[in-house]
Amino acid sequence: MKKLPEINCDLGEGMPNEEQIFQFIDTASIACGGHFGDENSIIESLELAVKYKKKVGAHPSYPDQKNFGRKTMKISDKELKKSILIQILKFEQLAEKSGVQMDHIKFHGALYNEAAKDAELADSLTDFIANHFQNTPIFAPPHSQLEKYLNLKNLHQRVEVFGDRRYLDNYQLVPRSVFGSHLISESEILPPLKLLIENGYLLSDSGKKLPFEADTICFHGDNPGIQDFLPSIRKKFWT
Repeated sequence: MKKLPEINCDLGEGMPNEEQIFQFIDTASIACGGHFGDENSIIESLELAVKYKKKVGAHPSYPDQKNFGRKTMKISDKELKKSILIQILKFEQLAEKSGVQMDHIKFHGALYNEAAKDAELADSLTDFIANHFQNTPIFAPPHSQLEKYLNLKNLHQRVEVFGDRRYLDNYQLVPRSVFGSHLISESEILPPLKLLIENGYLLSDSGKKLPFEADTICFHGDNPGIQDFLPSIRKKFWT
């Protein structure tokens, strides 16, 4: 039987339902101060990961808590890399104190989306990874510049799809500004998820079937429907 992709979730972002979410995922990407979080919030999430025996990774971002890391930030390459390094090292240090290892790195928000499209940024970020975290897997969107440069530099990666977002024909996400770009109910999420898991296709917004194999599927921790759909989806496909 084909191995199912893991379920991951972006956590440590101040949501009150985090403990309920941890029970139904495999891996958490924890905010480490760029778009949200501080030492206390990281420790709280790590404690839940230990309690439920889940893997954890760093979720660095543009250093922009005002905009939750979801807007492009004018920052030099040097400043960006310095900030990301501080974020990841802080997370790694706290994870080790909690008795868990850093499983992966996943860039957040605008940084993640831009690295998917911008070859120069993807090249720079993968140089950074090669220099500091060569053996750590990076979550990367399919058919992206980030995936391309990770492959070119023989770096570890896990290809990620979002189970609660709509996609364009080019494998990129429908922008957040578009109404309905987020899927918040099981009835919306189930058909494309079933197609992905059982048939290996990602369904685009136009209805096109895009061949795709995911290593990990993300559901957003701030999705207003996650407490309703996640336990049910987990039971349908993963248990």
